[in-house]
Amino acid sequence: MKNELKFEGVFPANPTPFRDGNVLENALREIFEDNISHGVNGFWVAGSTGEGPVLSDSQRETVARIAGETCSGRCLSIMHVGAISTESAVKGASAAAKSGCDAVCCVPPFFFRSTVETVVEHYKRVSEAADGLPFFIYNLPQLTQVETTPSMMEEIVDKVPNVVGLKHSAPNFQDIKIFSDMGLKCFSGNGALPLPALTLGAVGTVDAPLSISPWHYVSLYKAWKNGDISNAKKLQDGISKIVSITRMFDTPAHVTKIILSERTGVDCGIPIPPVKTLNESEKSTVMELAGEAGLLKGPR
Repeated sequence: MKNELKFEGVFPANPTPFRDGNVLENALREIFEDNISHGVNGFWVAGSTGEGPVLSDSQRETVARIAGETCSGRCLSIMHVGAISTESAVKGASAAAKSGCDAVCCVPPFFFRSTVETVVEHYKRVSEAADGLPFFIYNLPQLTQVETTPSMMEEIVDKVPNVVGLKHSAPNFQDIKIFSDMGLKCFSGNGALPLPALTLGAVGTVDAPLSISPWHYVSLYKAWKNGDISNAKKLQDGISKIVSITRMFDTPAHVTKIILSERTGVDCGIPIPPVKTLNESEKSTVMELAGEAGLLKGPR
């Protein structure tokens, strides 16, 4: 079955359950199981919603192990290993390979100013540590201050082994077509616009809203693949409410955790400091709106 799985479709950027310094292993498995039950194609593990850059090396290894164990043969796991140091990112890539993840992804070096040369060297070392796994670039200039432009991507592809695609979360939405025309598997990182991204050549969508309403995105993707554009458009129209809830109070990590805690019946914990934590009033607002949107119990 694993050979039939493809890097395309609906890939939730799932949260990482966490409390008291520990990854909540059972809760992470429950999140995967919940989303898999609704037909997702894979996961973008430990990305920004998954708080990957603030995980310790050992915490990230735990997340990679659980992703490999839970997803293997059922859906694909793309493990984000981006970190502030190359050494840490390399450790993450090695752990992903050993844990049975299907691919790795990585943001460029952040905090210290980078050049194209330092980005390429960083990625080369990460790719080598991933032991031949497909490698996705994570284009998130809003947080990293480094934008992977099409010209920069050409240089990366030329010099870094096993690069097969990217998650494009940069504001230049039209670059999706350029990346697609380059033969890359380009996932859109904007959960608000899955259908427009598909029309531009994206292979699918990766974002936090997919984790709290996987059935909606799966239905849209299937409609698109089946040529049912009318239904796909209707489903696209219904996405704005899901996205607005996910992004409330500027902490998708905590919003997704409290919604999934309620739906799975398992405590998914709190954000890892310094990621923003919702106060009680904010939690109440999120849960009320999530209930009205049918996100706390799933489709009937």
